[in-house]
Amino acid sequence: MPDTYSSMSPTITAMIRLDHMHVLSAFHRYHADTAWWRKRAIVNSVCAALEIHAQLEEEIFYPALAEVVNDNPTLSKSRPEHDEMRATIAKLRATGPEDAAYDALFHKLMSEVMHHVADEETMLLPTAERTLKNELRSLGARMTRRRLQLLGERPRDIAVNTAGTFPIATFLLGALVVIGATHCLPKTRRMRYAD
Repeated sequence: MPDTYSSMSPTITAMIRLDHMHVLSAFHRYHADTAWWRKRAIVNSVCAALEIHAQLEEEIFYPALAEVVNDNPTLSKSRPEHDEMRATIAKLRATGPEDAAYDALFHKLMSEVMHHVADEETMLLPTAERTLKNELRSLGARMTRRRLQLLGERPRDIAVNTAGTFPIATFLLGALVVIGATHCLPKTRRMRYAD
């Protein structure tokens, strides 16, 4: 069973690239004139995603890559770059969207992430695809299992921030659920009475 799961899993490098795209697309939803509550939701969502992503890389990806490459300067500076991002995240959480420094801090975080992503996508991921090619799917499966554990530690925060990040989509989805439930409920009752 684990072998089947690993063979069906996306590669770890594909998952890392998807994480990068997710965070970079969230950056594009943030604007100086965005409502304060939406800014907070976007920032909280991005920060949580970055924290989980960094932890996954540090627990699974970096150790696997370090076993097959020696003295890679990009790999050596990856953890300190994560620490810089964590420090910026802590500053963001200590301020609020009403603070004038909030926008600047978020833009600083964007800059740190974009620099880090560029290094990973041009150096580390291609190196991993060459040197770990037989392990990429099993590492992806490990990353998926660990991600689910980490997400399970904060489901409420993730739901609230996702709703604030995508308010129109959340409203429409909620409306569809309510309409679907009210439309289906009478049919269910009718079927119960027919028995």
